[in-house]
Amino acid sequence: MTTTTTPGRRTDPPREVRGAPGRGTPGGFAGAVSCEWTKLWSVRAPGLCLLAGLAMTGVFTFYYASIARINAHPVEPVGNATASSAVLTQFAVVILATVAVTSEYSTGSVRASLLWVPRRHRVQAAKALVAAVVSFAAGIVYAVVGAAAAWGAFDGRASFDAGTTIRQALSVGLYLALVAVLAVGTAFATRHPAGALSVLVTLLWGLPTVLLGVGGPDLAAVNDYLPHGAGDHLMRAGVDIPFAPVPAMLIVVAWAVAAHLAGLYVLRRRDA
Repeated sequence: MTTTTTPGRRTDPPREVRGAPGRGTPGGFAGAVSCEWTKLWSVRAPGLCLLAGLAMTGVFTFYYASIARINAHPVEPVGNATASSAVLTQFAVVILATVAVTSEYSTGSVRASLLWVPRRHRVQAAKALVAAVVSFAAGIVYAVVGAAAAWGAFDGRASFDAGTTIRQALSVGLYLALVAVLAVGTAFATRHPAGALSVLVTLLWGLPTVLLGVGGPDLAAVNDYLPHGAGDHLMRAGVDIPFAPVPAMLIVVAWAVAAHLAGLYVLRRRDA
């Protein structure tokens, strides 16, 4: 069978299917990241979460330093006040990352996101990356503000070393970034804000509180392998800790990766 063309007529190439990302359209990972960045800042919730975290940092670090001064605690690096405040400020990041995912399931807009970027792992990776970058930057700001708020309240019960303070600031940012990835993965796995927050509050605060409250070296050792327990060892300095910063970081990374893979499994297996 042969085909003929009419002389003088131009044969146009076949059109791409409407709605499918082509080679030059923003359907790849870079486009997904750009879309997630725009969506994150198109509502007020992220900004309010970050401001709440900043306020909690200032109040908690001032309180921490005041107690250390009143009780004549041993002199410690000023950055430890900010490291301790992460037990609260991490939930500003948790809510930010969770809402970024579950709000789309609540409104049904997740279908549009998956149509625009058909490769589902790119959607989840883009959300995790945006949340992690924002949380890392917020953590560094929190560390600087917390150190400044705590310095005066310590009144001589704290030491300042530029290298240690910078390392702790980066560690706080890194920990909050990993918590954001953990929250994104959990949110994709549960698809509901109440479910995601229940899991995350239990893992990051409830379970460590029970383990440390009951007491005993065995339970404390279990807490060291939970996200916040390991993260606390990552962020602190000048105290006896069971893990060096790198092993502590790897424990938190393992939790974040596990949550990310769980969320990706649900995202691929279930319809939006």
